[in-house]
Amino acid sequence: MGASGHDWVLVLAAGEGVRLRQLTRGADGASVPKQYCSLQGGASLLEETLRRAASVADAGQISLIVADQHRRWWQPMQSALPAHRLIVQPRNRGTANGILLQLLQIMRLDPDANIMLLPSDHFVADEPTLITAMRSAFMRLRATPGRIILLGMEPTFPDPELGYITPGCGCAQGSFAVADFVEKPSVQKARELINSGALWSTFVVAAQASALLKLFERRYPQLVSAMRQALAAGLEAPARLADLYETLPDLDFSRDFLARVDRRRLRVLPVAGCGWSDLGTPERVVQTLSRLPPAHDTRNACVGQEAPVNLASALQIRTSTPQWPAVSNAA
Repeated sequence: MGASGHDWVLVLAAGEGVRLRQLTRGADGASVPKQYCSLQGGASLLEETLRRAASVADAGQISLIVADQHRRWWQPMQSALPAHRLIVQPRNRGTANGILLQLLQIMRLDPDANIMLLPSDHFVADEPTLITAMRSAFMRLRATPGRIILLGMEPTFPDPELGYITPGCGCAQGSFAVADFVEKPSVQKARELINSGALWSTFVVAAQASALLKLFERRYPQLVSAMRQALAAGLEAPARLADLYETLPDLDFSRDFLARVDRRRLRVLPVAGCGWSDLGTPERVVQTLSRLPPAHDTRNACVGQEAPVNLASALQIRTSTPQWPAVSNAA
């Protein structure tokens, strides 16, 4: 249960998972977005994310954004998730546009909302550690409502495919100022960053909804205005939104928004190692699996829903064929 009646979790599930497409083929050969796959069988990454969200917010205050073109995979979940507020994007135009769409709809329901952005394509081995950090971020946010709090994961190896956050001076309650962002450094640079205390960027972000919206309005005023107008069109809103999405530029929340926010507004909260991975590449799937005991495919899909693609099984099949090169597990 949420600690505050104004705590909301915005689950982000509209991505394509392009870099894992060779692993995420369904039985019919169609590419399945990775959030609808499982790591070792059983529940999908999205289903696990929704359970994670329910640990820090009340069921009615969890917003799930999906892409219309993924309807085949999310529609069977609707009956099993009646408490979750489903927002359908006409198409994927980058994380910033999707977050703004959720933000505007949540603020119509709760102008005093505190929100947490939670990607749906992450794997976490030690859920309680991450959930404790998420609750702590909400607590800190209520004490300093104007801040944007980023959860930074303690790195376990120099991954060149991740973003890094360099902490600055220490602040109250164990958080730190943000000195710098470094996206996808070389392995050597990643080692140097880790040695200097840098953290992996997890894209788990907490902010007061009104404060975040003001920053959007300052940076993208025309976008905010156009999206507001589309949402205010009543029964015509879906058609208006679809037309708008045809004209929107792709905007990445980390690159095009967070990296350009006044650093004085940002805080990073370190999270102890909990077996976190965004499973962004086949290499990272291998690295994650190498740290886990083998698991059986429990086929815990919802009634009427096809079982999620099992990434562990898919990887085993691909690496046993000559045309699929073995994936390095070097840390």
